Amino acid sequence: MNILGISAFYHDSAACLVRDGDIVAAAQEERFTRKKHDFSFPANAARYCLAAGGISAGQLDYVAFYDKPFIKFERILETYLAYAPCGLRTFVMAIPLWVKQKLWMKELIKKELGYDGKMIFPEHHESHAASAFFASPFGRAAFLTIDGVGEWTTTSYGAGADNKIEIFSEMHFPHSLGLLYSAFTYYTGFKVNSGEYKVMGLAPYGRPLYKDLILSELMDLKEDGSFKLNMKYFNYCAGLTMTSGKFDKLFGGPPREPESQVTQREMDLARSVQDVTEEVMLRMSRHIQRETGEKNLCLAGGVALNCVGNGRILREGPFADIWIQPAAGDAGGALGAALFVWYQYLENKRIADGKNDFMKASLLGPEFSNNEILDYLKAGDIPYEELSDAALPERIADLIAAEKTMGWFCGRMEFGPRALGARSIIGDARSPKMQEVMNLKIKFRESFRPFAPSVLREKVADYFQLDRESPYMLIVAPVQDEIRREMTGEEEKLFGLDKLHIVRSSIPAVTHVDYSARVQTVERQTNPVYYKMIEKFQEKHHCPVIINTSFNVRGEPIVCTPQDAYRCFMRTNMDYLIMGNYLLNKESQQPLGKDTDWRKEFEND
Repeated sequence: MNILGISAFYHDSAACLVRDGDIVAAAQEERFTRKKHDFSFPANAARYCLAAGGISAGQLDYVAFYDKPFIKFERILETYLAYAPCGLRTFVMAIPLWVKQKLWMKELIKKELGYDGKMIFPEHHESHAASAFFASPFGRAAFLTIDGVGEWTTTSYGAGADNKIEIFSEMHFPHSLGLLYSAFTYYTGFKVNSGEYKVMGLAPYGRPLYKDLILSELMDLKEDGSFKLNMKYFNYCAGLTMTSGKFDKLFGGPPREPESQVTQREMDLARSVQDVTEEVMLRMSRHIQRETGEKNLCLAGGVALNCVGNGRILREGPFADIWIQPAAGDAGGALGAALFVWYQYLENKRIADGKNDFMKASLLGPEFSNNEILDYLKAGDIPYEELSDAALPERIADLIAAEKTMGWFCGRMEFGPRALGARSIIGDARSPKMQEVMNLKIKFRESFRPFAPSVLREKVADYFQLDRESPYMLIVAPVQDEIRREMTGEEEKLFGLDKLHIVRSSIPAVTHVDYSARVQTVERQTNPVYYKMIEKFQEKHHCPVIINTSFNVRGEPIVCTPQDAYRCFMRTNMDYLIMGNYLLNKESQQPLGKDTDWRKEFEND
């Protein structure tokens, strides 16, 4: 039985094919259109999934859409009516698209896919919950879903057992932890629905000076983690901005202008909202454990990508273990909708072993054979060196040890926002200069942005205060005391970005300013080539940790094809590119021509 899941029209549209409960393929539309966070109907992603499954749309048994458009439209109408006549401008902008397209989802799916069969529409947070529990390794567990907003729901919790999930309680719009965080993303001058990572990365440079103000003025937080927002400070219900003039007055000025210098004020604001978010997540998790009695917790929704909060739930929360859906945002809703149909709607049996999840390391996207890569290289007369399977790990390990930066293009593309060793840029975590070099000269992004370590699974506890796997880079853990370098008195006094250049550990390029790291553990059976390379790096250079960041630059989605990879390689200061078994040296390449100013192309993103 073939089930196609679809998410679309908010952000990060995606498609997923599930066959007899097995996840065959999944991908975001942005990877094909090259429009970051593309929210259009995922026609390209759906075509890829069908091709990966070797079927046509006519052979699908069900299509599942990740939310209920009519209920979402009801919320939008009721919100506009509640705030009328304010919000007329946004109403006029939004309603025509709903009337012409979004309300007619069955007709749109039929038109785009050529499919005329059964369609199922779970609720938005049902899709999130299904993506969290059904894809997890647990036979039974509690779940928590937190995002901006679905139809009406902004947060839900419940429990799953075998092939059923049940939502016990919900919070509703406009009271939303995701929208609170996005309000501060907007206010600190970053782009909503993509800049939240920047706020999280900026937080350790700041002080929680505004935390009490947020808790006293912006929200009424209860012991169980539920809350109400004081809506006079927000503008997202009816306006074109996230915050109101009263918000500006409360925090001492207007939002930071995008692309202007980040000041200590933005760092302190980021730290404050991050601390509040972690407190809410911890209170919710404690309440959920009390109510459900479950020992394991599954998380999904955009806020579940807050890996600092996830780390605190794991270390300080009441659950024995947690599992986070790697495509926790709306893209994962496509997967959740398809799994919901297979397990809950069709009542098929589910067998979980408690150890292995169903995500296949989230390597669910397109892959390109050596022959396909070679055809591309030859067609473009691109110089390359061919490496044998045996020689590749050692050669790449030696280049990393020589402080060369490398594009890594190998196997199936990742599903979700993180590069996990298939479409990655890699480097030497021991290099004090590597963080700034990779941020400014390769990623073309803010210097404060942290990089993640990829570490051999069996060595993770030697370097990080983490006693289990973290394959999806969704848990932040402290660096082990044994590899830390203590600060001098003068260094302790530094504020803000002055902290950036201090060497804090034996792996400084992946040690954030608060001695933390966003850890990805790598296992031999799920990503063997990547594992062998890091294993060789440890064997020859005595370190099982490397830098892993996504193979893209600011403003661009992660690369999908060899063409994408080569273009990104040539337009940045990467030294080498490995695609399959073919190694490309930047010094051997011919310039792309006048179309090479990558930074200028994306400077206003």
